[in-house]
Amino acid sequence: MTTTPDSPFEVVAVSAGVSSPSTTRMLADRIGVATREQLAALLPGAEVRVRVVELRELASDIAIASTGALKSERLNEAIATVARADALIAVTPVFKASYTGLFKSFFDVLDDDVLLSMPVVLAATAGTPRHALVPDSDMRPLFAYLRAMAVPTSVFAATEDWADPAGLGRRIKRAATELAALTAARVRQEVLGRQGSTYQRTFDSHGSQDSLADIDFDTDLMRLATGGVADKSPRVSDGR
Repeated sequence: MTTTPDSPFEVVAVSAGVSSPSTTRMLADRIGVATREQLAALLPGAEVRVRVVELRELASDIAIASTGALKSERLNEAIATVARADALIAVTPVFKASYTGLFKSFFDVLDDDVLLSMPVVLAATAGTPRHALVPDSDMRPLFAYLRAMAVPTSVFAATEDWADPAGLGRRIKRAATELAALTAARVRQEVLGRQGSTYQRTFDSHGSQDSLADIDFDTDLMRLATGGVADKSPRVSDGR
């Protein structure tokens, strides 16, 4: 991802809500609005774009891609939207005491490097406060594996929380403030710009933009991988 100091900030919310209307989408929208407000306060005049990826509309595409089939054009567009983001808001309803299969399957079909160093707010909705720890107990390990930068404050909204807009609003503002601070500093671009190649986990990595000219194909491993044979000539030590 190439950005300049004057580039617009791209904030993307991924909503795994399956109903319409959906409290999951409502929560994603509220966090998105709060993040835009906090970025505007930090950087007056900055352009902030907030986009929402509705996984409900991609359910069949995600299921097909999960079987190893090719990704559809609209799924690739959604993935590209996430990959270009400066910040992510990930929101899921809680089913069976965890994030939904739809939510997990979307992140399963992403390349491992797509979310490298990306600031992210973790949020969940449920019908009961018994699931309040899901963002931290279930979602945080997933995004740690993906090496995203989850902000310290997660957001959980049970049905009863919508009747207390002030309390929910305080949590949303706190999480949005943390996300905006990381985004305004362009932390992701800074980290990838300085350490991108060391983050590479897959051959077609989003963490590194190395060209083929930068890859050493003249090694035993690469020769074997391309159907050749390992170099059996004797090695000469330089004494070190």
